Amino acid sequence: MKRLVLLGAGHAHVHVLKSLMESPLAKVAVTLISPYDRQVYSGMLPGWVAGHYALDDCVIPLAPLVVAAGVQFQQTAAMHIDFRRNEVHCANGNKVAFDLLAIDTGPVADLSLIPGAAEYAISLRPIEAFIESFERIKNTILRHSTGHKTRIVFVGAGAGGIELALAMQHFFSSRVAVTLISAANTLPGSVGPKLTRILAQQGVTLLSNRVASRIERGAVHLQSGEIIEADIVIAATGATAAAWLGKSGLQTDERGFVLVNDYLQSVSHENVFAAGDCATMMNFIRPKSGVYAVRAGPPIAGNLRHYLNNEPLAAYAPQARSLYLVSTGDKYAIASWGNFALQGHWVWRWKDRIDRGFMAKYALKLP
Repeated sequence: MKRLVLLGAGHAHVHVLKSLMESPLAKVAVTLISPYDRQVYSGMLPGWVAGHYALDDCVIPLAPLVVAAGVQFQQTAAMHIDFRRNEVHCANGNKVAFDLLAIDTGPVADLSLIPGAAEYAISLRPIEAFIESFERIKNTILRHSTGHKTRIVFVGAGAGGIELALAMQHFFSSRVAVTLISAANTLPGSVGPKLTRILAQQGVTLLSNRVASRIERGAVHLQSGEIIEADIVIAATGATAAAWLGKSGLQTDERGFVLVNDYLQSVSHENVFAAGDCATMMNFIRPKSGVYAVRAGPPIAGNLRHYLNNEPLAAYAPQARSLYLVSTGDKYAIASWGNFALQGHWVWRWKDRIDRGFMAKYALKLP
């Protein structure tokens, strides 16, 4: 029996599990290692925060998939890969041996650039921790009298931060004052001006070209000398790679993401594949986003099979541009393709159909 280990249950590996369910591998024992027993679909998270979805609508339970696929599931986090013995060392003390390893663990929050962020800010990653934090935020804010405004400050104004800021403004309405601090224009082209107008219409304060120098309890300090008072600070800054990937000996890019070739195969270890936000394709520079992570599912599933069957690997070229659908809190959204953008309630309904369709493919139920 060959041993295939799936490290992480990101968007790409969910597709691998479904592929195994539909067409099992002969004489291959498959193990999934993930710290959570579900995958939260990041594309629907702002809709949950805004109150449009129940959390179960946004979650893919892993148990039905692994049972249907005949995969052993170990609910724990990976800490190290020992390539001398071909073993994954886990947080629970287990060592899981492999002949072939696939990695889809996603990125981690990069809180190191802003002093105080780790101590006083709520991070968007990992998503499971953010969900717990938001539940506490919600309970606290809703307990206050209607005349009390809770000051929520987002540090970082990428698409994810903007979507969640608008979602919170919509859900809490007059109970909150939301501020976005943006060090740079992270949404170029025609999307940025449209979102800027929507932020103003929704009552979200946008502080552009401001750099946060440190975060302390109750305030965000800017390099300009401004001090932004805050009851809640949310770090929506960039993501980075988990340090243990590079420390295990995998070749990485300058940010620590696993470097892979056109086959999604590690350039340093031929029995390792990686996809999603934890990996960087050597010949293609693409954003770290759920769109590209989902698209990587079929090619990595196919090449894992090819490798195990001693067949030629198939090259994968991710599309140069991708459709982005940015929700704005109130069942309204902006669609962007390159420098073209459209907006409206119909775009949100379109996004909703796409998201629900994705979930329907993978959200199985145990009998």
